[in-house]
Amino acid sequence: MKLPTRAEDAHATLAAAFNTGDVATVMSMYDVSGIIVPEPNKPVSGRDKFEESIKAILSIKGQMEIKTVYCLQTGDIALGRSEWSITDGKEVKISAKGIEVMKQQADGGWKIIIDQAFGAEANLTA
Repeated sequence: MKLPTRAEDAHATLAAAFNTGDVATVMSMYDVSGIIVPEPNKPVSGRDKFEESIKAILSIKGQMEIKTVYCLQTGDIALGRSEWSITDGKEVKISAKGIEVMKQQADGGWKIIIDQAFGAEANLTA
């Protein structure tokens, strides 16, 4: 899967990557030297922890949808706010409001360097 060439397309590209069900495809969207927060108050970093987190999310099984609430960009850094869910038919298995920091790569594509999947939920601390 190709990286998005516009920061505002990162959420849709990430959802499409998750919906392939392929760990490597999802991992390609992330800079694993960054941080992912797959569960509230449990940030992780590094390739192994990222992969473990991605596998856990993929194990939920269902269709991921990510709505971009906003995307602010300055130079090669962007901040996104999302509302996302994983559904199976009409059943919502998980949903949350996230915050993501993205960085443009040398080839022009965008990778997520911080993914706080629950970052915009009320009363959440970092």
